[in-house]
Amino acid sequence: MRLFGTSGIRGVANKELTPELALAVGMALPSLRGPGTYLLGRDARTTGPLIAMAFSSGVMACGGDVLDVGLVPTGVLAFLTKELGARAGCVITASHNPPEYNGLKFFRPDSAPLWPEEQEEIEEVVEKRAFKRASWTSVGQYERSEEAWRYIEALSSALEFHRKWRVVLDPGCGSASALAPDIFRALGCDVVALNARPDGHFPARDPDPRPDTVSELCHMVRALGADVGFAYDGDADRMVVVDETGSFVPFDVALAAFAAYMARSRGGGLIITTVEASRCVEEAVEEAGGRVEKTRVGDVFVSREITRRGAIFGGEPCGAWVIPDVHLCADGILASLVLLKALDEEGLRPSEFFKPIPRFCTIRKKASCPNELKASAMSVLRESLPSSFEHVEALIDIDGLRLELEDAWVLVRPSGTEPVIRITAEASEAERAEEIASRTLELVNKAIKEVGRKGH
Repeated sequence: MRLFGTSGIRGVANKELTPELALAVGMALPSLRGPGTYLLGRDARTTGPLIAMAFSSGVMACGGDVLDVGLVPTGVLAFLTKELGARAGCVITASHNPPEYNGLKFFRPDSAPLWPEEQEEIEEVVEKRAFKRASWTSVGQYERSEEAWRYIEALSSALEFHRKWRVVLDPGCGSASALAPDIFRALGCDVVALNARPDGHFPARDPDPRPDTVSELCHMVRALGADVGFAYDGDADRMVVVDETGSFVPFDVALAAFAAYMARSRGGGLIITTVEASRCVEEAVEEAGGRVEKTRVGDVFVSREITRRGAIFGGEPCGAWVIPDVHLCADGILASLVLLKALDEEGLRPSEFFKPIPRFCTIRKKASCPNELKASAMSVLRESLPSSFEHVEALIDIDGLRLELEDAWVLVRPSGTEPVIRITAEASEAERAEEIASRTLELVNKAIKEVGRKGH
């Protein structure tokens, strides 16, 4: 039974992610980890209380105590899991997905997302119904408590700005709506907040912040003459940056610039990113005296490699950054604060901070592929892809197939959420990126047809 995707368990609420499933997963957690406190939070989605009640009942049925901290961003829940010494943490969220979705994401006592092997243990207990029910005298307790102040206090005491920054924030009616403006103001910033009332229907904009969904933020930064703008997704584990001109900063560029800053400020060090990341990340970090290692797509893999390798920073090119000095979960609010701190220390405007990063052209395509054919198609592509291009320098196969060419790269990766195989190509020129992506799409479609005919 496969329940977990790249970032927890997700599905359409009350259809795929049902109260029955939440109950079973809630029972599995203390069945594996024993009695103690299990922290629970949620984002603004309308189905959050439904899933929370079912999950809480499951935890208590198997002897765990639930401490419900209410509406909090995912990063805050992870931070509090460690801060309060909980056995594990759970946030009910579907992150940047549309409002009809919801999900469950779990954290270890050290604040990292559950590692893949720990996720598999939960799946096995749920599948076998191997729950360790408590006797009626030993069922767990439920308590509700406001604890987000601990996060605000910790960050506002750890960070200090030399100048008064004028910041525009767009939480998108998500779980950062109140907390993000509060913490920026606690640090002395002049804050203008848009879409800062929690609403699980996300009426202001799509919960996924992208160039096409944060145009209001771009406009407000320009109109107000603000220094910088930040937007968050539904649970604020991702953030996007708008510079002082009102321009959206590309995800890879923001990641590369901050990773290079970290390497410079630490005198080197290891940066973790994923196989989807632009070559600009490696170039910027290496020029700053650091080095980059790639891992599989998903913040759980970034977090795990940071822990295993002692990295100073890690992030995905979707705005999900992990700052291990504070905790081990992707945290958009924290990411925006440490980025502002970098600007503050270097005395630069955002456009100046990001300007040195080389820009590449990225083309994305996808091919429809039934889930049951994905593995066979990828096996065919492993043989055909490298021989179809000249000047191949390396093949990285830790998550799909990434082909490093002399002047470009291409990644072929089966989607973890849709019946498609995704293609990402990057080169200095748009024409070259399009050429590589189109050629790869032909090869992918050919492989899918081949394995389909053979009945794999």
